Amino acid sequence: MNQNKLFAQTRLRLALSYALILALILTICGFGIYRAFYHAYWVTLDRELESVAGTLHDSIELKLQQPGQLEPIIQQILPNICVVNTSCIQEQSNPKRHILSAINQGNYYLRFFDNSGRLIAIAGTDPEGLPLVFNKQLWQTLKDHKGNLYHQISLVLHTKDNRDWGYIQIGRSLTDFKSYLVVIKLTSILGLPIVLLLVSVASWWLAGLAMQPIYRSYKQIQEFTADAAHELRTPLAATQATVESALLMPQLEDIEIRETLRTLQRQNQRLTTLVTDLLLLTRLDHQHSRTQRHICCLNEIINDLIEEFAALAIASQIQLISDFRISTPINICAYEEQLYRLLSNLIINAIQYTPQGGKIVVSLNRSYHYAVIQIQDTGIGISDQEQMRIFDRFYRVNSGTGGSGLGLAIAQAIVQAHHGSLTVQSQLQKGSIFTIKLPCVKA
Repeated sequence: MNQNKLFAQTRLRLALSYALILALILTICGFGIYRAFYHAYWVTLDRELESVAGTLHDSIELKLQQPGQLEPIIQQILPNICVVNTSCIQEQSNPKRHILSAINQGNYYLRFFDNSGRLIAIAGTDPEGLPLVFNKQLWQTLKDHKGNLYHQISLVLHTKDNRDWGYIQIGRSLTDFKSYLVVIKLTSILGLPIVLLLVSVASWWLAGLAMQPIYRSYKQIQEFTADAAHELRTPLAATQATVESALLMPQLEDIEIRETLRTLQRQNQRLTTLVTDLLLLTRLDHQHSRTQRHICCLNEIINDLIEEFAALAIASQIQLISDFRISTPINICAYEEQLYRLLSNLIINAIQYTPQGGKIVVSLNRSYHYAVIQIQDTGIGISDQEQMRIFDRFYRVNSGTGGSGLGLAIAQAIVQAHHGSLTVQSQLQKGSIFTIKLPCVKA
């Protein structure tokens, strides 16, 4: 229970870390996108205003005759023009509107100044509260009494004979621009909690995904510890029972003493074998160096093992033979003792699970740069479900056969330590084939 709580807390901390980092990244990206939209819209606004101003400037400049005086023909271009200190010229009832009537759309205005900077006339929307003092600066952003922003450009006007006439200022309201920015801000502010919620859910899922290998590894360690404790407890309990029974007897005969000692020796041997196997697995898990390896001839190793297990096979009424499918010796760079242990485990398993009258063939061949060893038997076979677990530590296909369940796990670890592969093919009541592939030594 404490372990589950620890993993849950770790997952929560990991998810919060993911969420905070992603939230920071999204916030920075959101600010960058906002600034990009702001800059893009502002550049577009400048280009639009510059285009309108340039067209109006060129059209008006062709009609000017005297410096500081507006010609009547200007009203055809600017129907709503209003001359300062006189009267406003009303829009004529002309069905055909000039192409430059963009200033009548409600967000543009024009102001004319003479050479001294005195305001002469206004056209379009007349913003209240803008300064009447002329400023020769090319681009300006102004604010009226109500806080509304305007953006304007100032250009020099000349007469037809190229005399200085005065100045023209073309500007537009930034109300639509502010509304556009407000929409982006509201979208960002309202969308941020939703995005953060989605990020939090994704972070929780990613944290769980990242914790799965650790949790599986922890469960494997727990299972391994429990299995190891169980395997060690059995001989220890038997040893304790033997000693206690001997102590309860008032007097022991020599035969009884010897029998008690034999029992203790068997249990001690079982403990020694189990501890040796566990230590070997630990060494194999951390074995990376090749300095102690040397050239081993697989032909000689297989012949030695066939000879060594011949008596056991005869006693079990099983035929044990070798089959070298290539005439030349096959050498690999390996730990010789581990190779003996690897093949011994597989041959012993084959003898153990093959009934009387069966047959075991240990074959050796070469495939490209790999030596291929196969141990084929006519035993009871292994089901598909059990084939998924037979290489797990302490797993036994048939618990009634004895053993610690570490043989195949050790075999798999040895093969992996030599950068090879170990696979199994099996059918129930037909037998099994264990295939080992190990890299050969280059000629």
